[in-house]
Amino acid sequence: MTTHQDDVQSSPHELQRKLSNRHLQLIAIGGAIGTGLFMGSGKTISLAGPSILFIYMIIGLMFFFLMRALGEILLSNLHYKSFIDMAHDLIGPGAGYYIGWSYWLGWILVGIADLAAIINYLGFWLPPDVGFTPMGQALISVGCVLLVLGLNLLTVKLFGEVEFWFALIKILAILGLIFIGGFMVLSHFHSPDGTASSFTNVWSHGGMFPKGADGFLAGFQIALFAFVGVELLGTMAAETKDPEKNLPKAVNAIPTRIILFYVLSLFVVMSVSPWDKIPADQSPFVSLFLHAGIPTSAIIMNLVVLSSVMSSMNSGVFSTSRMLFGLARGGQAPQALARLSKRAVPAQGLIFSCMFIMAGAGLQYFVPNTVEAFTLASSLCVILFISIWGLIMVCYLRYRKQQPENHAKSSFKMPGGIWMSYVVLAFLFFTLVILSLEPDTLKALMISPLWLVILAVTYRVLYLPRIKRQLLKQL
Repeated sequence: MTTHQDDVQSSPHELQRKLSNRHLQLIAIGGAIGTGLFMGSGKTISLAGPSILFIYMIIGLMFFFLMRALGEILLSNLHYKSFIDMAHDLIGPGAGYYIGWSYWLGWILVGIADLAAIINYLGFWLPPDVGFTPMGQALISVGCVLLVLGLNLLTVKLFGEVEFWFALIKILAILGLIFIGGFMVLSHFHSPDGTASSFTNVWSHGGMFPKGADGFLAGFQIALFAFVGVELLGTMAAETKDPEKNLPKAVNAIPTRIILFYVLSLFVVMSVSPWDKIPADQSPFVSLFLHAGIPTSAIIMNLVVLSSVMSSMNSGVFSTSRMLFGLARGGQAPQALARLSKRAVPAQGLIFSCMFIMAGAGLQYFVPNTVEAFTLASSLCVILFISIWGLIMVCYLRYRKQQPENHAKSSFKMPGGIWMSYVVLAFLFFTLVILSLEPDTLKALMISPLWLVILAVTYRVLYLPRIKRQLLKQL
């Protein structure tokens, strides 16, 4: 007797379950260590000071509950391939349409932000008074997109393997930084400017909240961007071997990863170098070694953060192509995007997504300031992801109401259940309010309703007539 999973495994028209536990665990960690941590934390520290540690702990706690809710829903029905199926079934086709296309655009914006970060990191090797020309920036961006496209076009197993090694490099680098930074503090290392490394550096330069409540709140926007990708597990449900065993493992490890990779690493960074000496436009992981007068280590760390950005873009291209595949299978995107290549990869979706990320190369012409380009793209991206995370929680509430029998027999129940869902939703609303307080993020917030209008028009003009035609055929 064949199971549904066996059918999926053997069908050339379905995504294949090729990602092993090894791939899933490392991709989950890689998703939790994104460009926002390596590049964005410099600006977040300049805005919030040491209170960034509390920001990451609060966001990390909320995301643990969000991922537990997502995990319970996905495991309740293994026919759900991604968020689209889940939202379509539990809320309605309009929600599936919104979440699919918004997730696609969100990762396109992540790709554009990543291109800005790559240019910023490559500038590390140029003399201080020399920068890339706009044409040079655009050509580098095109080359990076083509490389990621080539990797994804081969097989999902190769994607998993590449992402595995990208994630491993990030993990080893952060563990190395914690070890070296800890040794510098314990040995009372003095930097070339005379600053002594000490744990007291964290709170002795204005306390834990040196910028007050305003600075603490302002730090949430870029810190939230650092968490984009944690929900990647939800897009991999259809390509994961033994999801009942492997998904819970990956989700339950999230709190430990947040404390280790975010809180502890930044605590060490601010112990070695006081927070007010960390440049806002540079990765604090690189500036730590520069400040300490160890340029060789700074070069190595810069290569690591470059690989991290490539990893982020790699994940983004992977997830957008799977979203387009799901949308097309549901008749909510052009049917060409529903076809798989001989290697069971949604090649058309990959090319479609990469064309839009490539358009981000054009952004390097109009916004040559890479930090400004990064902030604009990441702000728009965060707004979209807040709405997607919110819809995941709404899906959970609908699941509890519509499928109480599935919840009762679930072996992976979300702690806190319904009341905790409302807490997470209140937190996400609170983050939207925070975005209205800063001028650069307020701009992005004011532009974002345009996306709602585009989706509403395309849904009514392109999708609803198709549903009506299908219903008429059935009559």
